[in-house]
Amino acid sequence: MLELDVLFLPFVEQAFDELTDGEKVVFERLLTCDDPDLFAWFMGHQKCEDPDFAAMVQRVLQRVKV
Repeated sequence: MLELDVLFLPFVEQAFDELTDGEKVVFERLLTCDDPDLFAWFMGHQKCEDPDFAAMVQRVLQRVKV
């Protein structure tokens, strides 16, 4: 999904290396989720029930907004 690429690409290029090893694992797991779920979480249409994923969604959003 292009909308997700617009979020993920800058994050990976600028912030991925700053993540801890555990956060990198969470981010990589997050990328295996279905695109419709990811889109809903990142657009705020739906709350992510997994606390690790929810925290990573917020981290990506905060980084991309800067």
